[in-house]
Amino acid sequence: MAVSVAVPRPRLWATKARREEVSAGLLFASPWLINLVALTAYPVLAAVFYSFTEYTILRPPRFVGLENYITMFSKDHLYWKTVYNTLYYSFFSVPLGLALALFLAILLNQDIRGLAFYRTTFYLPSIVPTVCASMLWLWILNPKYGLINYLLTQVGLRPIPWLSSPTWSKPAFILMSLWGIGPSTVIFLAALQEIPQHLYEAARIDGAGAWASFRNITVPMLSPIVLFNLINGIIGSLQIFTQVYIISEGGPLDSTRFYVLYLYQNAFNYFKMGYASALALVLFVAILLLTLVILRTSASWVYYGGE
Repeated sequence: MAVSVAVPRPRLWATKARREEVSAGLLFASPWLINLVALTAYPVLAAVFYSFTEYTILRPPRFVGLENYITMFSKDHLYWKTVYNTLYYSFFSVPLGLALALFLAILLNQDIRGLAFYRTTFYLPSIVPTVCASMLWLWILNPKYGLINYLLTQVGLRPIPWLSSPTWSKPAFILMSLWGIGPSTVIFLAALQEIPQHLYEAARIDGAGAWASFRNITVPMLSPIVLFNLINGIIGSLQIFTQVYIISEGGPLDSTRFYVLYLYQNAFNYFKMGYASALALVLFVAILLLTLVILRTSASWVYYGGE
């Protein structure tokens, strides 16, 4: 005799409540989803498509295959100039920024009077809008009445033509990049305060000096933060644009024509949208590969507690 087993059907109110819960979740997440689709995913996919076309905005895009990439790597000599300028800037600005941010964080981690004032003072420049900061640096680097050249003349040195000499133009922007190390300094400072003090006490008992404690305790404990700031610094330095656009527009003699500025000029000055899309895609791939390489090699120098 067959026995039938009744399978309970889901209650209507439970199903309806579940649907309302999902709908509410999607509603609250909709601003982020719209931003992801409209302002991130679509532009990226569109750039990939346009990179294989000749597109001047005024005419429909015409498919040209790999022509943009062939032109970029073998025919456009200015492209390699922008790559060199950008790598030069990144190679010097990122390590200098990390070193100075760590140095300031160590100073701000001392137990001295007025510490809150000093911390605020060192962070304030980083919240100044880039346009305003660029206009300020135009005055600071002025060859005739700029603050830096004035200080140089006071110690008997000759004024430096910061923004009018191809030799000094990139160092000028490297110097300018140190203006915005406030966020990195704050992150280093927070990490310093998380290092257990008993490690330093044990090192002092063993006779270790300040340098030995810094090298064997501070640096290993801060290595994950160094990795984080390093990746952020590289990504930011490879995309430098606003300061150059306002101050030099690529001059003198293309010495400050950095990659993103060249991309912008191709897109909005020359209306070569297809070529600019190819430039953007190459930059995206380069940053992605560089980040992956740093992450893969970080296991040899980054220390994570408990490992």
